[in-house]
Amino acid sequence: MTQQSESTTGTTTREADDPALPSPLAPPHPPLAEPRPSAERRVWPRTFHDRLTAPLPGLKAIARFAREGAVRPSPEGLADIPRLPYAPGPLPRVDARTIAVTWAGHASWVLRIGGLTVLTDPVWSRRILGTPARITPVGVPWEELPRVDAVVISHNHYDHLDAPTLRRLPRDTPVFAPAGLARWFHRRRFTRVTELDWWEAAELDGVRFDFVPSHHWSKRTLTDTCHSLWGGWVLTDRDGQRVYFAGDTGYGHWFSRIGRRYPGIDLALFPIGAYDPRWWLRDVHCNPEEAVRAAQDLGARRMAPMHWATFVLSAEPVLEPLTRVREAWDKAGLPRENLWDMPIGASRVLQGN
Repeated sequence: MTQQSESTTGTTTREADDPALPSPLAPPHPPLAEPRPSAERRVWPRTFHDRLTAPLPGLKAIARFAREGAVRPSPEGLADIPRLPYAPGPLPRVDARTIAVTWAGHASWVLRIGGLTVLTDPVWSRRILGTPARITPVGVPWEELPRVDAVVISHNHYDHLDAPTLRRLPRDTPVFAPAGLARWFHRRRFTRVTELDWWEAAELDGVRFDFVPSHHWSKRTLTDTCHSLWGGWVLTDRDGQRVYFAGDTGYGHWFSRIGRRYPGIDLALFPIGAYDPRWWLRDVHCNPEEAVRAAQDLGARRMAPMHWATFVLSAEPVLEPLTRVREAWDKAGLPRENLWDMPIGASRVLQGN
């Protein structure tokens, strides 16, 4: 399936009307959407199947997957678990003009931007449904977190939307979520949930939160496939500094469009793991080489790899994503200091303009 439509108001529009696409009459960078009201109640389509950029696996693919059974690394691929990078340290002190990121593991970051502390896809649990326990500890103890000013969620898969972790937060914590997911939070008594469609934005204390497309899907139960949207986030502070959080995604056409719409991305937090077997996962998970290519498509100045070294979700050796992303970065001729290949628990600081 190819991408047929996208929506900016809860209804679909033709791809030809996509404001992120260039045209002879369009400015170089299309104007950004006006921020939506915070925590507004909205009505969405029952399904977002039309946003898929590849068909979901059919019966033949599922049968092949069951027959081959290649869902975990070999014993040799697991032998490097003790060598996985883990170096927790104190959170850096920052001001409102400084961006800092701390990798808690998987897709969970403590992002300091514009004076806010933002958690991305927070998963502090030891185990998630259907997956062995995490193979590295959480990089930031929960009790050492500063006050959490906001949470961004990329999609509803269990390794990105973790109910036990979210229950630790005050129920008035601002949450930015994909279209169709507010109901999940409202059932858990969260009161400040802003759900957005692709290319829409909201603001909190001078920081802009833009929800952007990704090549993925959503499912949490047997009956809710693609009932909520999926995507990434571009966070922009008052000085125009930008951080892109990809969430979970395969490689495809969206990255160049995001880069045109949000030029000057200073840092891309990008997934590099859970890619093998390739025939099964290529449409929804980048491999390391594709992640580097996507960062180039975005025009991102720096890239920090994530979505590896935390949970065993697929068949590649546990250290392979790091080796391959370093090789791909070097092969692309990119400055080595701009690959923030951080250990879990480590922090990096991006000084303000």
